[in-house]
Amino acid sequence: MKSDGNPMQSAHASPRCTAHSKRSGLPCKNPAVRGWSVCRMHGAGGGHSAGAEHPNWKHGMRSREWTEERHMLNELVREAHEIERLVRG
Repeated sequence: MKSDGNPMQSAHASPRCTAHSKRSGLPCKNPAVRGWSVCRMHGAGGGHSAGAEHPNWKHGMRSREWTEERHMLNELVREAHEIERLVRG
């Protein structure tokens, strides 16, 4: 039987998902999504981006960047109060 005429030959030859079952420990036998090492059922292409594009994003005031900015601003205010206290004597 010739495999040249079989349109499914490329699907059969595609890389397989690298995920394993929790119960049996056997590997998943589904084809991996192009560019990923896992199949669509094991998370290829899934998930959301971080930040304002995430559906559960509120305002970003507790983000790492904003927290660092607040710390820096608070430190500057403390230094200004200390300088003011020293000038007044």
